[in-house]
Amino acid sequence: MPIKKSELYSSLWKSCDELRGGMDASQYKDYVLVLLFVKYVSDKYSGHPDALIDVPKGGSFKDMVAAKGDKEIGDKMNKIIAKLAGANNLKGVIDLADFNDPDKLGKGKEMVDRLTNLVAIFEDRGLDFSKNRAEGDDILGDAYEYLMRHFATESGKSKGQFYTPAEVSRIMAKVIGISQAKSQSQTIYDPTCGSGSLLLKAADETPRGALRSTDRKRTTLLPVSRR
Repeated sequence: MPIKKSELYSSLWKSCDELRGGMDASQYKDYVLVLLFVKYVSDKYSGHPDALIDVPKGGSFKDMVAAKGDKEIGDKMNKIIAKLAGANNLKGVIDLADFNDPDKLGKGKEMVDRLTNLVAIFEDRGLDFSKNRAEGDDILGDAYEYLMRHFATESGKSKGQFYTPAEVSRIMAKVIGISQAKSQSQTIYDPTCGSGSLLLKAADETPRGALRSTDRKRTTLLPVSRR
């Protein structure tokens, strides 16, 4: 059965509440999305040898659960994320947030309690991604958009400074005629690519689906059938 978006958004909101006070609102996503990613890939791929993501020993969400209440939980969470990043060529992508930063997360017991509560939020049974069966459901993308929509304005910024809203991306894709793409030689290019949301949403407008990325800012239009 699919994950209820209402439960996901509720968990994201609670997570951000735990982070309030020590950092700018625009930085919430740096911590919350990493935790969501670790939880998601652990549920979906842990124990599956041929999975898209390798969840190594010592690099899963269960290891974070085991660290709850530990006085060195921040350092241990950093190491867990580092192992997952190292096993999947994601260094510099998912390991940028420092979960052992006392300036943002508090010192001593304050940090321990905050990170323990943060992990417990994603431990909720309602967020069991191994049972998610919503075809084409972009859970991580929806979570990112939710955070941008609700918290970017708190830092005095527009969500458009972080990503291109889905509605705008779809309109742009239709205006430039992506639906007519038929050749692998055709590409789309985003010179100011940040999160990649514009390229991904544009990909959905191709006749029959997915694209192949050729570099960080350019994506090949490759019509393929969805399964």
